[in-house]
Amino acid sequence: MQHPKKLIAGMGLGLFAALPAWAQDAALQAPAAAAAPVATVNKGDTAWMMVSTVLVLMMIVPGLALFYGGLTRTKNMLSVMTQIGAVAALAMLIWVMYGYSLAFGPDVSSATLANFIASPGKAFLAGVTSASQAATFTAGVEIPEYVFISFQMTFAAITIALVLGSVVERIKFAAVMVFAIVWLTITYFPIAHMVWASSGYFFKAGALDFAGGTVVHINAGVSSLVLAILLGKRLGFPTERMAPHSLTLTMVGTGLLWVGWFGFNAGSALEANGTAGLAMINTFVATASAGLFWMLAEKFSGHKGSALGFCSGIIAGLVAVTPAAGNSGPFGAIVLGAVASVVCFFAVTVVKPKLGYDDSLDAFGIHGVGGIIGAIGTAVVYAPSLGGPGAADYDMGAKLGVQIFAVLVTIVWASVGTTIAWFVAKALTGGRVSKEVELEGLDLGEHGERAYNY
Repeated sequence: MQHPKKLIAGMGLGLFAALPAWAQDAALQAPAAAAAPVATVNKGDTAWMMVSTVLVLMMIVPGLALFYGGLTRTKNMLSVMTQIGAVAALAMLIWVMYGYSLAFGPDVSSATLANFIASPGKAFLAGVTSASQAATFTAGVEIPEYVFISFQMTFAAITIALVLGSVVERIKFAAVMVFAIVWLTITYFPIAHMVWASSGYFFKAGALDFAGGTVVHINAGVSSLVLAILLGKRLGFPTERMAPHSLTLTMVGTGLLWVGWFGFNAGSALEANGTAGLAMINTFVATASAGLFWMLAEKFSGHKGSALGFCSGIIAGLVAVTPAAGNSGPFGAIVLGAVASVVCFFAVTVVKPKLGYDDSLDAFGIHGVGGIIGAIGTAVVYAPSLGGPGAADYDMGAKLGVQIFAVLVTIVWASVGTTIAWFVAKALTGGRVSKEVELEGLDLGEHGERAYNY
């Protein structure tokens, strides 16, 4: 078997060597006399979307890197942060090579296939210029296409990074990189197309997902559970104590995630308007509610309200409100955050120990479970009678059916895609580090450095 580093390098060179074959010229412009008038981009909306894009990047590095890193043991701190940064960077390159086209490119000729994936017509951003505008899922939006591409690129980057939370401290770096390439291609891009592209299956069915409940959180959460089961438990789990080495860093990461999430949620309006304002206040209050309710759940279960519990509740609230950010009134968001927090607390403290799976940093317990609660709950809080933006004749039962169906399909799709991606990564890299490296720590064993040199 090839050395993993040579293998990854070869794959990267192969992808870039294929550029000439993939790239294509933009369509020729029509004669000036026949050209349609070009709308002027909205500078305010464009500025807001550029800021939102950078906020989402902040969620990944340093936000998620510090949040996950602080939860690991000292000997694995740098490996976790390196994995997160590297897969995010890899996702960005894949996104501009072909991911954007598969998610938001021109429809394929088959109407049935168009429900699930787009064509490679915009591979390597063919036809995209500084003058082209985004053909988004929000009518009337006038922002540069490059800005929309960048914004959606950060979503792909953070989603694959979230998956890693369940398998830290035992997975090879080479396996992480191979897995990311396959998983993004067969799992993330199709789900993003189905939910957010106008020809997408869930979009046409009327599913509500304002900022990524299915695309990001259920997708990542379910994938993390499947990957953790396939990879196996850490050595010593669950008898050995594996406490977080720095809740201080986890708290800092939590704060950065919360701040960045305003770009994630409010930015998903794609405009600086009232809907963005609604998403903003919902991101405040749902998260505040969830953080406090997790601590209350700890208290009622016979424990002290903890910093880790507060951080966990904050993330659970952010996850749950993501699909509902622009689809709920503030008080509906408060209730949604509280419910998600309590259910996630139960999933992490009761269900996980009973089932015995090793989801290292509770990626499934918070993102998967919280995403499911948020996606289904969005159908409830969308009702105008509960302060939501739904029409007066809103049919909650019908919408609940659509939301549940979208959740179930996403669960199945993510499970199958993750299984395929893992077996490809395992076949090419071996998948898991040796027992010696796991005991020594992945910082030294995989990267030859320590997080802390005393």
